[in-house]
Amino acid sequence: MAADEVAVGALTDIADGDYRIFAIETVEVGVFRVGDRIIAYENTCPHAGGPVCQGKIFNRVEELLTSEKKSLGLRFSTRRNIVCPWHGYEFDIETGCHPADRTLKLKPVKVNVRDGQIFIMLVN
Repeated sequence: MAADEVAVGALTDIADGDYRIFAIETVEVGVFRVGDRIIAYENTCPHAGGPVCQGKIFNRVEELLTSEKKSLGLRFSTRRNIVCPWHGYEFDIETGCHPADRTLKLKPVKVNVRDGQIFIMLVN
């Protein structure tokens, strides 16, 4: 397999917590900025092929439990999920995994930042 590295823009073009979608050849890639990290996934939901990277981003809702497993209520986490616009499937932005089924995950795309530029590595 050959790999092609494609420059898609400057790191400063994506604010912390934001994302961009890039169409490269026949693949769409969602590039997310989480603090100083850049994370990329193919823009295809594993559930039904929807444009997952174009979904809304929300802080994850977590239920607080006592040691006896009784609910103390809900809170917003600092972790963020992206929600596929087709059917509402959620995925952790940092891991690409569905919160309830860790085997259901987004396809990662290798991404590098050099000299302030973002590069996506596509495998042919």
